[in-house]
Amino acid sequence: MNHPNPRSLELEQKNSEQAEMLYNRLVKRYRHLKKWARRIGTDTFRLYDRDIPEIPLVLDLYGDAVSGALYKRPYEKDEADEELWLQTMKGSVSKALDIPEERIFLKTRQRQKGNSQYNRFGSGHFWKDVSEGDLKFRVNLSDYLDTGLFPDSRKKRAMLRSQAAGKRFLNLFSYTCTLSVCAAAGGAAAIDSVDMSKTYLDWGAVNFSLNKIKTATVDAWDFLRKENSGNSCNLIRADVLKFLRDAASAKKTWDLIMLDPPSFSNSKKMEGDLDICRDYAGLISQCLEILAPGGNLWFSTNARNFRFETEEFPDCQIQLMDLEDEDFKGKRIPACWSITGRTAV
Repeated sequence: MNHPNPRSLELEQKNSEQAEMLYNRLVKRYRHLKKWARRIGTDTFRLYDRDIPEIPLVLDLYGDAVSGALYKRPYEKDEADEELWLQTMKGSVSKALDIPEERIFLKTRQRQKGNSQYNRFGSGHFWKDVSEGDLKFRVNLSDYLDTGLFPDSRKKRAMLRSQAAGKRFLNLFSYTCTLSVCAAAGGAAAIDSVDMSKTYLDWGAVNFSLNKIKTATVDAWDFLRKENSGNSCNLIRADVLKFLRDAASAKKTWDLIMLDPPSFSNSKKMEGDLDICRDYAGLISQCLEILAPGGNLWFSTNARNFRFETEEFPDCQIQLMDLEDEDFKGKRIPACWSITGRTAV
């Protein structure tokens, strides 16, 4: 006669208790957030962010699907036990939100270096289009650690849209160009999106297309040597560090610049490496060189332990922007500073 393994019984009981805790929390959070989300016109928001210490998950709702991540625990846990735990939590999420388990994607998130936060994670090819007000964005919930749309940048997108009218906008490290789409929707006179990755610029082109905005893929060398490309939405594949130097040499300027670099990158496509805690002052200075008089630079980072020594820019007005939204109250979100450089003559 086989006797139940005491350890297995204990593990099963513990997982069951935590699943119930997660279920109750999600039901409460969803009830609280769904009316707010409907009111602002989004179907994408954060439901859960490590609210219960024993359940270190982050869960974002994308319409009728969920993207989530398990943050690395401060202690070692058996791989098989962790997989069983994840499956149990997935079942709890499914039950709480009435979403099939095959539409719930849980990954393991560790501290990332370089562009690894954007690297391919799987090959499930689960794409869907989500809404944010009158705009649409395409996300991938299965193949990458990040989905292509950050819920914690929602207010940043809305604020940029409200300030973009008539301005020439430069989006550096543009990723999937969601900010560029918002600038275009806000009436920007020109939008130039720069990123090293063809994959993400192509994804950005899809986001523009979903919102019936035409784009052109242009060569950086040609773009910087022409007075006007003739296109209002340019996708430029380039090393941002080199692009900044070349743009300054070409005397190009923009009225509004978004600088949102990775915390660290040592990509082989770049000249050297990038450590934002070490290099931010130089990057900001380079952006100020190409900022038009009276223009505005937005600098954003999610780097841990980052300290902005604002006294390095005594001639600038620097303000930390309030970007907290209902689903991120009390939670850590990427910091963003508004930097006004030279004054208009």
